[in-house]
Amino acid sequence: MDRIDKKILSIINKSIPISERPFLAVAEAVGMSEEEVLDRIKKLKGSCLIRRIGAVIDPKSIGLQSTLCAADVPMNRLEEFAAAVGAYDEVTHHYLREGLPNCWFTIIAPSMERLNQIISEIEQKLGIEIQSLPARNVFKIRVAFDIE
Repeated sequence: MDRIDKKILSIINKSIPISERPFLAVAEAVGMSEEEVLDRIKKLKGSCLIRRIGAVIDPKSIGLQSTLCAADVPMNRLEEFAAAVGAYDEVTHHYLREGLPNCWFTIIAPSMERLNQIISEIEQKLGIEIQSLPARNVFKIRVAFDIE
């Protein structure tokens, strides 16, 4: 990753313009073509230096329900757990942490009924208990890394 890649990442980390061609504005800020910026971003994604570029939206503000879930999963069943949880489009991400509970995931669904249905189906399929931990208070801290 060179100086230009770092500048591009710093810009898109702070704010991508809302427009038909958001990367054109990024390109103008770094003094190169839109195609060059897009090629650099594609290479950064290909090398796994960045995983994704996307909006962070408060689910409640658009009428959705969400919860953080936790489960104690035996180490020899992690792949089975990951496959079961990952099969749902409503699961935004899942990850392993040290300690217990060791497996965590988030669900964003159109209703509490659907959210609870997903949890119940995973519990029944795997024979494990899932803790649902919906947010009581939401604290948003703007995090923007100056990568340069």
